[in-house]
Formats: sequence, C-alpha cells, structure tokens
Amino acid sequence: MKRISWNTLDEPSRRTALARPAQSRAEERRHRVQQIIAQVRERGDAALRELSARYDQCALERLEVDDAEFAAAETKLAPQLKAAIREAAGRIEAFHRAGAPQAVAVDTATGVRVERVLRPIQRVGLYVPAGSAPLPSTALMLGVPARIAGCREVVLCSPARADGTCDEAVLFAAREVGVHRVFKLGGAQAIAAMAYGTESVPRCDKLFGPGNAWVTEAKLQVSGDPDGAAIDMPAGPSEVLVVADAQANPVFVAADLLSQAEHGPDSQVILVSPSSSLLDKVSAEVARQCAELPRGAIAEQALAQSRLIEVQSLAQAIEVSNRYAPEHLILQTAAARSLLDLVQSAGSVFVGAWTPESVGDYCSGSNHVLPTYGYARSYSGVSVASYQKQITVQEVDPNGLRAIGPCTATLAAAEQLEAHRRAVTLRLAALGVRL
Repeated sequence: MKRISWNTLDEPSRRTALARPAQSRAEERRHRVQQIIAQVRERGDAALRELSARYDQCALERLEVDDAEFAAAETKLAPQLKAAIREAAGRIEAFHRAGAPQAVAVDTATGVRVERVLRPIQRVGLYVPAGSAPLPSTALMLGVPARIAGCREVVLCSPARADGTCDEAVLFAAREVGVHRVFKLGGAQAIAAMAYGTESVPRCDKLFGPGNAWVTEAKLQVSGDPDGAAIDMPAGPSEVLVVADAQANPVFVAADLLSQAEHGPDSQVILVSPSSSLLDKVSAEVARQCAELPRGAIAEQALAQSRLIEVQSLAQAIEVSNRYAPEHLILQTAAARSLLDLVQSAGSVFVGAWTPESVGDYCSGSNHVLPTYGYARSYSGVSVASYQKQITVQEVDPNGLRAIGPCTATLAAAEQLEAHRRAVTLRLAALGVRL
C-alpha cells in the first residue's frame, strides 16, 4: 500500500491520492453490450440460450428455476447455513421495516390538505452475481426490502453453473425472502432480459443489484433508454476507508482492509490515521494476513492501488473521508461515535473496534447494496424506499381556495402563465372572490 503524508501534498496531488482505479467504459465493451442487448430484444429466449452457452458455458433448456430445483437446493444445503440465512433475513427485515417511508397528510392551510401516498413499483428485477463466488447475501439484501415494499412481482437473475444449475444458497435465500421467479441468467444478457422482457422473462420496471463491468455497462445503457428500465444506482468496484487512531488494534484494521481488497483486483482500500506508528503496524500486518488468504493474489492486486494516509488529526481524517465519499467507512478510534456527526458522505458507517464491515455485508440488518466510486455524495444504499413511488396528493375545498388562490394567481402572473392564473381566478370568481 502506498504511504502518503496528506499535509505535504498540494491540491492536485491530493486529488491524485484519492483517485479511484480508472473505470473504463471501453468502447469495445460498450459496443459489445449494445450488441448483446439488441440480440436479446430481437431474438428473446433463443439469444439468451446462445449467450449463456458462450459466456457461462452451460446449455439451458429451461431458463426459469422450477420447484424441483428449489427443493433440491434446500435439501443440499447444510442446516447451519439455512439457519444463518433465516437469521440474517430476520434482522434485515427488522431494520428495513423500521426505516420504511410512511404516508403523510398535512393541512397546510384551512381547507388545504396535502398528502404523500406510497405505491410499490409493480415489477422489479434483482441481479445476484455468481462469478468467482456466489452471493446469497445479495439475494437477502435485495429481496427483503422488495417484499416489505409490496412489489407485485419480484424477478431474480443469477448466472448458471456449467451444469445448468444455480447456486443452492442463492436459490434458498431467494425463496426465503419471497422472490417470485428466478432465472438462470447472468451478465449483460440478464439485464437486457429484465429490462425489455422475452418470451420467458417478464419486463421489469426497475433493476437492482451489483455486477461486473459488463453488468454495470448494461444497466447504464438500459437506464438511458426510455424503453428500458430504471436502475438502483451507479456502481463501481467495492471500497472501504478506515479512520483509526493510535489506540486501534492493527490486526483488526488490517483484517478490515483485506476484507474489501479480496473482492477483486479493482477494489480499493484506504487507511487514514494521525498515528505514524499505527500506519507502520498496519502495513506489516496487512502483508502478514494477506499471505494467509485463499484470495491473497486478488487482494494483492487491490492493495497495489490502495493508500495509507497520514493526517494531523482525526477531524482532518474525517475531512479526507468526506472528500473520498467511501462505500464503507469504518471508525476504529477510542471515541468513535463522537466522530459520527462529522460524517457527511458515506454509504454505510461502522462504528468502533467491534464492528467489522463484514457484519453489514451479511447480517447486522443494514443493506450492503451501496453507492461506490464517490456516488455516496449524492446517493443512498438500497432501502424499502428504493422499491416505492412516493405520490403527492392535494385536496382543496372552497375555503382553502379562497385562502391560497390569490397567492397562486400572483405567482402565475409573475411567470406570465395566464392559463395557470385563470384556472384559479375563474374558480375564485365562481366563489364570489374578485382579485
């Protein structure tokens, strides 16, 4: 990991120090994804079978997972894993129910009622990756809030293995949280299928979930097409920023950094601390622990573009963090909660030495589908609200129009929108009010 002294850097150097690994929307990949989307739109299921054979090396007769496959998956899973999935789902549901949006009704003047009503997005599509490692936790994170929101139909796509089956834990988690239909599809072709529909896959209104560069490119393309589908958020590689002081345990800090570095070679991890001694200890501990990891080679590639940043104070460390806007922010300091009020931009925050990022990934109850690549400045993680539409309603009685009609007419006149003004003044005249 590259060592940096923040206060010796000029502004351009600081920007460079916090730069993410370049996310290239390579023209070749962009063009190929366009072709895949076009194939799926034109040829439907036939294209999905061909693309699955080419990219996932599997021959699919039936695209949709049937009841027998769900039953077989449940039978194969160890009881301990099934219990852990159910336990995690329960905590995720408890948190997301508590944080779900509520309907609102307010009388803003006598006779003027303004409301907000909630309606679920009718059909949503969830994408659960299964590349180097299947992610049943993502099925939980996406499926639970969709169920709470009341979506009429929840569709899930996850890549099939070479034998044409999906990961058993993903299938069990999907059924556990009420996903209605699961398809053995991955990559850009899965996104295209859910965005536009095929003979087998229903067209969805909004798509959710992480994925590789091809999936991300496909999501961006379909979200920019009026005939496509909305998406949850822009996404990039996984990342974590740890703020730690001299009292932090370097073993814990190193473990947290590596837990994100092992995601992929394009992940980024950053440690910010006012303690030079801690930075030294963590650097050595990262090297020691990395050598023991099964995915150590992947983590090493991520560490090559990661940072150890020395600052003057914890307050400055939070300033650096807000500037970076990390997907995950870990506060490993003696009085970690005291720093929370200073945090302005982060996907999810983990407070104190006993709160590893891993608990948020799996079962603390928060959501692990979070904004990355600096989008935490303006986006939030997936929640029940992500699956709902918030519709405002207003109802005005005659007394209410008498109260707010003149204000409306004055503002409409200022904007030179005469029809707007007359829609009010004609009604006021009918009530015997002259402006």
